[in-house]
Amino acid sequence: MLELTSNRRLFLGNTSGIAGAALASLLSAETSSAESNHFPSGKPHFPPKAKSVIWLFMRGGVSHMESFDPKPALDQYAGQTISETPFAEVQTSDKLKRVRVVVVNDANGQQRNKLYPLQIGFKPYGQSGTKVSDWFPHIGSKVDDLSIIRSMWTTDDNHGAQVQFHSGRHMLDPRVPTIGAWINYGLGTLNENLPQFICMGPRFFDKRDGHYLGPAYDSVQLKVDPKEPLSYAKPQGELDPTIQKAEFDLISKLNRISGHRYPDDKTLAARIKSYELAYRMQTAVPEIIRFDTESEATHKLYGLDQPETRPFGEQLLSARRFIEQGVRFIQIMHGDGAAGAWDQHSGLKKRHAELAMQVDRPIAGLLCDLKQRGMLDETIVVFATEFGRTPGSQGSDGRDHHPYGFSVWMAGGGIRGGVVHGSTDEIGFHAAENPHYVTDVHATIMHQLGLQPQRLHVAGHQRLEQDYGNVIHEILS
Repeated sequence: MLELTSNRRLFLGNTSGIAGAALASLLSAETSSAESNHFPSGKPHFPPKAKSVIWLFMRGGVSHMESFDPKPALDQYAGQTISETPFAEVQTSDKLKRVRVVVVNDANGQQRNKLYPLQIGFKPYGQSGTKVSDWFPHIGSKVDDLSIIRSMWTTDDNHGAQVQFHSGRHMLDPRVPTIGAWINYGLGTLNENLPQFICMGPRFFDKRDGHYLGPAYDSVQLKVDPKEPLSYAKPQGELDPTIQKAEFDLISKLNRISGHRYPDDKTLAARIKSYELAYRMQTAVPEIIRFDTESEATHKLYGLDQPETRPFGEQLLSARRFIEQGVRFIQIMHGDGAAGAWDQHSGLKKRHAELAMQVDRPIAGLLCDLKQRGMLDETIVVFATEFGRTPGSQGSDGRDHHPYGFSVWMAGGGIRGGVVHGSTDEIGFHAAENPHYVTDVHATIMHQLGLQPQRLHVAGHQRLEQDYGNVIHEILS
């Protein structure tokens, strides 16, 4: 029997495809459970307002002043240095230690003091009359569904801020789980045939999510390709489905045999369970990424009829379809390149216009589609970026990184619509009113999902109060 079990271990270990990833994940889940003296039940801590999250992250740093936080003072004082304007003394918030400064360094210790005018116009939208950039007219048309937070701040002034926005910790600090991993850890699955946590698009510097929770809580990387959505989701070489099913049947029989002899072998049980999940996912995932069952109107809604909007539109349409089938957290990263495509140190007007065109219509389409299907009430949509851009110019036509004040927005899942919360100062430099560190967004999402972050604490791992964040109650319905 020992030889039989050993051979089975070898068979599973050599199995290719998504099974390998699933094996590692579920095996780690068993280990995490054993190491922690507090393991979540998979149920919300209190009645939730939402079930799932679609997390849209614009990599590189969207200019808050040319998207959701208009600053006409930049036009009025364009070309002048900050010291030449009435804003020479800029006061930060309580959370930023109320330091009064005359000139503040921006990214990498550089000073970008010459004010750069707005590169696009704004207009009011909806019953709320909230002003949104002309680069985002479709999102603007949905502004009465959005809560725009104009007072975000963070501490990393370079693109490690992508890690910080997702985890709450600076890239150089000990790594902690991301918001998606915590939700994966805290809540039970809604569909046994699909992963809890999916990521589409280029990852930030840190390719992991679970960290000390283990790889069980990492995201499953996915691409929108019906023929091969998961590059590791098929066996090596051609394998007849009948033969594959016979292999699974054999594994199940072997498991039952050794289960009687080795009932405490949780490692082996986790491997078998993951292999079965892999088999189910091979069928379930490609089916969801097929769009031929969707109407022509839906294709147009997401921009699938235009080459500029099709790639992001396909990701968002697949996100809606995954949410329909019970996936908890879908993370979609927009912007290729190491730093991210939104990183406009030069050519801001041209490049931001191009990038906004790629995402504006698909995002508005997602909001519309979720709402008309009755899904927006239980799905939180987040639009975020790692930091904003400087009020001052970099070179002749760019803006530098700016962590002191920037904007994000949230919609659905019990979030109030038509709301603008917080503000930056008159030139968009500091988060001046109701400032929020990045984990306040995390805390708000978890609250709407019925989770209390403190109750998910894993023994032996330090958590700072700031890590948990504060719920932004002002934007909740």
